[in-house]
This record gives sequence, structure tokens and C-alpha cells, in this order.
Amino acid sequence: MSDVRIEQLAIHLGGRPILEGLDLQIAAGEFLVLLGPSGCGKSTLLHSIAGLIDVHDGRIAIGGQDVTWADPKDRGIGMVFQSYALYPTMTVERNLSFGPRIAGVPKAEIAQRVQRVAAMLQLGELLQRKPAQLSGGQRQRVAIGRALVRQAAVFLFDEPLSNLDAQLRAELRRELKQLHQQLGATMVYVTHDQVEAMTLATRIAVMKGGRIQQIDTPAAVYGRPANRYVAGFLGSPGMNFIEGRIERAPGPAAALQFVAPGLRADLAGYAFASPGTPPEPGRAATLGVRPEHLRLLASVPARDLADGTADPDDLPAGQFRARVRLIEPMGANQVVWLDAQGLSLAADLDAQTAVAPDEIATWSLQGAPLSLFDPTSGQRI
Repeated sequence: MSDVRIEQLAIHLGGRPILEGLDLQIAAGEFLVLLGPSGCGKSTLLHSIAGLIDVHDGRIAIGGQDVTWADPKDRGIGMVFQSYALYPTMTVERNLSFGPRIAGVPKAEIAQRVQRVAAMLQLGELLQRKPAQLSGGQRQRVAIGRALVRQAAVFLFDEPLSNLDAQLRAELRRELKQLHQQLGATMVYVTHDQVEAMTLATRIAVMKGGRIQQIDTPAAVYGRPANRYVAGFLGSPGMNFIEGRIERAPGPAAALQFVAPGLRADLAGYAFASPGTPPEPGRAATLGVRPEHLRLLASVPARDLADGTADPDDLPAGQFRARVRLIEPMGANQVVWLDAQGLSLAADLDAQTAVAPDEIATWSLQGAPLSLFDPTSGQRI
């Protein structure tokens, strides 16, 4: 396994900059996931590591060796593409052994590698079949195995599971994670699927517009997003955003609180991005809260209340009322969509929680992990 270092990387395609001044360090043995929407530059970055795209400027090093202008075959990488790219006239065994055979590896060693990888990926009984005789999941296993047989220093995956159905994706996702644990190899994985990113990665690099917005562990990226874009991209349903202001709470303690129509949230325990310089009262802010952190306290039929709104002073800080508009059963849980004074919010509740459409419910943010963002820059406050 080898580390990967990228310094001030610039990629231009058709005269248009795709990546500009990008720095990235991938530790040896790490499973790094490049996550982002289509067109954000994640596949371009991966292909530049593989040597499939010419670099406009910058430097790429693998295992301490400068490979910026090296041919793909000389970089010590194994790559798995979105399409299986198998040779249709070759058996599984011949597909797996193709790379080492071309490289002149002795036959005995090739056979040993193929048997080891076939055992890892449950391909032992399929070695004499051709790709046309395999299912989609089996073909992708062969494509992954072909990269593993090369015993590369770094393995690159370009959305390898996107063509598979949901059940196969889940199965192969588990197998990839187990493979990483067994091999301890350096792996770089491109996807737009946040579930793949959260379950596979040791670190996630969230990308937008050719830039890395945040790179950290899955828990840190999800729980403490660096900006509103990252906060909104991760999560299904996404994070709820509420526009308001930061004010001083009444009383002798004079702690900071977030205030919006119908809601006050205590910020006494909030970890500001700049701990030594908390924001001045009166500053506009966007509050972010995950749907699973909205807690239902009580609900009553709408006819029992004059309306579904309440002044913030009518409820304790951290509580608000909202009308239940829609319920989406999701099996073990349910997504409840709320109307809070015209603001649409999502709450993720246990399926056993009793709530019905058109009820007026009281909700709590007490103890919930909160995020605050600057309404202009989108950066975490």
C-alpha cells in the first residue's frame, strides 16, 4: 500500500478549468471516498491519479514517487470502472489473469493470485464461465478481482456499483469494506451515493465545483458540516434549514439563542467555529437540524387549536408547534413532513410513533446537535 499526495493540481478540459489548485493527501491504507454530484470534478480527480487525463499544472505522487507524467501502467494502480469492461471471449480466469500475463508474471504466481482473489470474491465456481454467463453482480466482482490480482499499490474505483440494483449494491458494498479490512490497501472511491460514502469511507471528501468543501471522517462530515452545502448534501431527507437571528436570551445569564418566527433555540452549549469570538447579537444566521433530531412531544387534532402557530414566548426555548402535512412510511421509521408557519420541515420518527396528518404537534430541539451557517457565505458559524 502507498500514500497519494496531490499538490496544486489543475485540470483543464476543452480550455475550461475543471480542477484548480487542488491539494489532497491520502494516507497509506486509507479508504477515501470522493463524494459529490455529477460534474463536481470527482471522476476527473480520480482519472488524473490514474494517469488517464493530462495534468495542466501541479504534482501527483504515489508512494513518494512523482507520477505526474508517468503512464498508467507505471503508476502501480488497479482501477475498477463503472462499466465492467470484461473481455467477452475470455473466461473469468483469463479475465482475472490478463494483467499479470501481459506484465510477464510467472504462471505459478499468476495461478496463486487468481485462486486467492477468487476465494475472496466467491468466484471459485465461476472461473471457467464467460461474462455472458454471469449476473451483473458477478461481473462486477470479476472487474474488482481483476484489479486485485495486479497487487497494486493503490486501488481506484469509479462508481463501480451504480449499474447494480439496490440489493446487489448493498451486498457488494459490504464485500468491498471487508476487502479493505483484509488487505489494508489504499483505496480511492468515487460516488454520488451518500450511503456508499458513509458506510465505506475512513474519510469523505465532499466536492463541489472542482473544489473539496470538507474532508473528514463520515461522523464529522455528517455531524459537524463545514458549510451549508455539505450539510444539505448529506442526509436523506436532508437537513432542515431555518432562517433567523442570534440574540441574547432574556435574564441574568444573557446566553445566546437562535430566534426565528415561532422558535427559540438555546445556544449555550453550541461549539462556534471561532470559540474565542462568538457572534455579536443581532447577526443573521441559518439554523440547521437533522430530521432525526426533531423530537415529538405531543400532538392534537387541528380542530382543537385555533391555528398551528405560536409565539416563541408561549413555549419553552427549543420547542415549537407545526402542522403535520404528510407522512411517508419507510418500514422501521417514518418521515413526517411539517408546516411550521409556512416553513417545510422533515422529522424522522420511529414507525411506532403515533402521529396523523393535519394534527398540530409540539416538537423539541432540546439536546439536539445544531448547526449554524452564515446566510451569505454558507460557512459554519
